Amino acid sequence: MSDILIVDDERDIRELIGDILRDEGFSTRLAANSDECAAAINAEAPGLIILDIWLKDSRMDGIDILKTVKRDNPDIPVVIISGHGNIEIAVAAIKQGAYDFIEKPFNIDQLLVVIRRAMETSRLRRENSELRRRDLTSSEMVGVSAAFRTLKAQLDKVTKSNGRVMLSGPSGSGKEVAARYIHANSARAGGPFVTVSSASIEPERMEEVLFGRETPERGIEPGLLEQAHGGVIYFDEVADMPPGTQSKILRVLVDQTFTRVGGADRVRVDLRVISSTTRNLKAEIAAGRVRQELYDRLNVVPVQVPALEERREDVPELARHFIEYFNKSQGLPLRQISPEAQAVLQTMTWPGNVRQLRNVIERALILGDSTGPIEPRDLPGQEEPAAGEGRIVLGGGLATLPLREARELFEREYLLTQINRFGGNISRTASFVGMERSALHRKLKSLGVATGTKSSGRLVLIEDE
Repeated sequence: MSDILIVDDERDIRELIGDILRDEGFSTRLAANSDECAAAINAEAPGLIILDIWLKDSRMDGIDILKTVKRDNPDIPVVIISGHGNIEIAVAAIKQGAYDFIEKPFNIDQLLVVIRRAMETSRLRRENSELRRRDLTSSEMVGVSAAFRTLKAQLDKVTKSNGRVMLSGPSGSGKEVAARYIHANSARAGGPFVTVSSASIEPERMEEVLFGRETPERGIEPGLLEQAHGGVIYFDEVADMPPGTQSKILRVLVDQTFTRVGGADRVRVDLRVISSTTRNLKAEIAAGRVRQELYDRLNVVPVQVPALEERREDVPELARHFIEYFNKSQGLPLRQISPEAQAVLQTMTWPGNVRQLRNVIERALILGDSTGPIEPRDLPGQEEPAAGEGRIVLGGGLATLPLREARELFEREYLLTQINRFGGNISRTASFVGMERSALHRKLKSLGVATGTKSSGRLVLIEDE
């Protein structure tokens, strides 16, 4: 159980409260002024603070201490006590984020009720933080391909720094997973990871959502920047951020402080910034939609996240990963994938990238047979029945061609599909199709496939590993 920090300038009062709480099984620490309070919090964050409003011989009074605690340790509940209590002080304390307000002389039973409620709130917040740290599914990187290994090597380098990272890549390719991987493997792993969905927040509300607001009616309402204090703020689709907000974010990046909407106090935050985009940001800058200064600040370490098309070798492993994930999270059947289904998955087109693969696997688990392995018939576009035992259905214009042309067209498309499936590795392709490597090269040349080039926008050959 986390302890309770009691801050009161009257020794008798703080010791009395400490004795009462220890009799109830709580662990306590005592502080007489703001300096002792700060030292206690820095040594170890308490589960709760009981704070007197009026502190003699102290650099800061209770309200100032409350502001500092809510800025630097927003998850710690603070209960305010005062011998000079009135409704104005109570309202001021609640507006600044106090959990509750108790007036001296206090009723012991009332004090214990408030303390137990506040400690329960503190426990739930700690558990939520712990669950966020343990939720590694969204930050787990899965793959074996050369493109994946290159990406992971880059990410492993940036986890060791605090530099700003710009993740570029097509929609659904896993940019947020990469951002969460950086966070989970960095010194900030214990802090929050807060996502700013730039495209989904209404432009007129963007500043309020980011910076928070202060109103006489509701007091302080922290924004996403404040919530990310000590951790990572992730700007998803940063090009969709309104131009007016871009200039204000620039100032935050420079001095790590800002003012809430409707407020006057400067709020200090300690953040690491990771951004992502599917767009060509230089073109967006030329069009006047993205500020050059913001791009320069965010693009300290650029990382390209490859499309699934560039890492087809990873498809079977990713599919198995999603099967395990849906089994644990939704109770869907833990099915195998037949070799035929794996081959189909590796040769499908993936305009939606990893997100689309995830959806395909979820659909197959929900609609398919829960006992056997996933088969080609469980996958979209593969549901049509075969023409008969040992036969296939001829598609497109293949059935209208003479035998020689049809055979060449089939061989060409078949071999390109297999090469694409194995990430351009000729040796692995040759082994699968049952040809010598040199014979495969000759066959490709006879079919008009130029080694080392692209055909139909697909990778044909890379150097063997």
